[in-house]
Formats: sequence, C-alpha cells, structure tokens
Amino acid sequence: METECKSDDLPVRGVTAALPAGTRLLHIGPHKTGTTAIQGALFAAKDLLPEHGVVFPAHSRHPMEAVLAACARPAMMGDTAPTEKHWTRLLERVGATGGKTSVISSEFFADAEDDDTIARIVEQLGGRERVHVLVTLRPLARIMPSQWQQYVQNGLRMGYEDWLTHMLRKAPYEQPNPSFWRRHRHDRLVARWARAVGPQRVTVVVVDDRDRGGLLRTFEQLLGLPENLLRPVPDAANRSLTLAETEMLRNLNKEFRGNGLPDELYSRLVRNGAVMHMKNACSPSPEDVKILTPEWAVEAAAGIGAEIVRNITDSGVRIVGDPGLLSAVPKTPAPAGIPAPRISPEVAAQALYGALASAARTRTVHQTPSRELVRVLGHRCLKKLRRR
Repeated sequence: METECKSDDLPVRGVTAALPAGTRLLHIGPHKTGTTAIQGALFAAKDLLPEHGVVFPAHSRHPMEAVLAACARPAMMGDTAPTEKHWTRLLERVGATGGKTSVISSEFFADAEDDDTIARIVEQLGGRERVHVLVTLRPLARIMPSQWQQYVQNGLRMGYEDWLTHMLRKAPYEQPNPSFWRRHRHDRLVARWARAVGPQRVTVVVVDDRDRGGLLRTFEQLLGLPENLLRPVPDAANRSLTLAETEMLRNLNKEFRGNGLPDELYSRLVRNGAVMHMKNACSPSPEDVKILTPEWAVEAAAGIGAEIVRNITDSGVRIVGDPGLLSAVPKTPAPAGIPAPRISPEVAAQALYGALASAARTRTVHQTPSRELVRVLGHRCLKKLRRR
C-alpha cells in the first residue's frame, strides 16, 4: 500500500531523513505497541544521546505521573494521584534542551480525550512548529489480550471472552473500560493529534512483530542516531501474564472488591507486591497457556483494523511500515473457546511471597509519624467527600 509523499516526507516502507534539529518528538503510544521497549532503550542510552544532538529529558524511563497530570487522567488503582508539579518539572527539562532534539515517550498521552487538552500539551511543548507526533501501531488482535490482562492488573474482574463481547458486540462498546477505544480506535487517535499539529507533523509507525529490532532502528533513523545505539533492555516486570496468572489475579480482584478493601492496599500488596514479584521470579514455560483470542473476535478486530487503515491512509499523515499488517488475520486459526488455566504451585507461592514481602516493608500505624497519619486520613476524607 502506498501513500502520496512530498520530497521531504517519509516513505511508507522506511525512513529517508531524520527529523529537523530542535524537534520535540512526542511518542504517544498507544499502549501495547512497543512503548516500554522504546522507553527502556532511550533511558539506557540517555548519556550517549546528547553528543548526537538528542536529549531524553525525563528523569525516569517513563514519566507516567507527569503525563497523567497533563492529560487530566487518574492514577492507577490505589496509586498516589499525580499533580501538576510532575508535568511542570518535565516541561522545565524539555525547555532546558534548547536547540537539541528531545524525545518524550508515554503511552498515556493516548488517553488525552479532547482537542483542548491535546492543543494545550502541544503548546506547552513548544507549539506545532516544534512538536512532531509519533504513533506506534500493532494489530488489534494482538493488542486485545495484552490490554485485557493489563486491565486485570488494575482491578478488572471480567473474564476475557465476556470482555471481548462487551468491547466488540455491545454498543456503545465502553464498558467496563471506556479507555480501550479511546486508545485503540487508532484512526481517531491519529486524527485528534493531527488536528493539533497538522498531518504533515504526524508519523505513524506500523510495528512488525517479525522484525524484533525494527522499531528501535526506526527511532534511530528518525532521531539521526547511529545504528544500534538503541539496544533492547530486558524487563521481566513488563512481561504479559499467562492465562492462569491472569485468572488467579482476576479471582483475587473479585474477593478484594467484594470485601471493600481500600484501593491503596491493592496497589501496595497486589499490583506492586504479589504481581510484580511473580513476574520477576517466574518465567512462563512452554506448557503455560497463553491468553488466546477466539476466532470471532479476531475476525471482528481485523474488520475494524481495515477501517482504521483506510482512514489513516486518507488522513495525509506519514506512514512507516506496512499498514496492511493492521488488518491481517493470523494464519493459525484461533481456538473456538478459552482453555481452562492451571497455575503451578511455584507461581502461586511467589505471588504470595511478593505480597508478604511488601507487607513486611510497610510500617505499622505505631511506626508512622503523626503528621503523615493526618495527611493520609485527610486525603481519604476528601476522597469520600468527592464521591458524595
């Protein structure tokens, strides 16, 4: 598939020239499209980038709090709410890069849901004359199982096939996760940001999962970096859960919600305790059942992908890679149903240990200073008042 390109445009299949010096390259994700791999590689190379005219201004691999504040989005379940100070600090770091090219990457930029918010973000980063938006895309059929298990890690209690039914068959397709189509109706995502910067300043990169290093090479070419400067950084904590692990967590979520436990406890003991330790300590084996998408959902996702491709191609944005991948149906037929998961005793033990270790690191009420107790209680009272 080809698109019309000007002489200074990027061709459909690859990159011909780096972005102009001084560009603020804004990588907006969305989720599950290689964002963690890019962020890890850029952060690992941040000390080498300036000699090539590029700066990674974030103080951590992923400036999630800053971007959530910029997009006026809530934190993950039980986490501390981000503040405008997080975003202001990142803007100060971007401003300090001067005439160098800077790259800011967060999949949570895809959660900005209205034109005013996006326009404000672009203006604060230097305006449409300096900002170039980069969108990385993968097929919906590959995104859906990864996104479902991520929602489960944030408290979702719905099973996969039921969740697929709600996302694909039950209008208005917003429950239980309204954020899914805000992020992954990719043509509308691209259109929102193109309205803010102009289509000529938006690049869509189609990720080809068969080319494991292709995404890093594309970023190097866009930023004018030497080949292989960006290298993969192993991150066990970012691996997807197996079906059994996800089902164990989903059932725990039911018990957690059913007993009215506080969200802060979930964040500390479950997501950042049990789940994080289980990911780091246990690698999936060939016998572990992956999250498999039924054939009807794969075909539905491919149909939506075809419409997305048509709209993005007609939008005038620049495309790197093969857009046809976004609507392709996998050659191997998907199963008619979801197999029953079986979790190993070792995995269950590691998850339990992670929760216990996290609890052991938590101070008791008697060990907590009075000033901090007052702050926590005040925050909880305000939270209850807002709900009322």
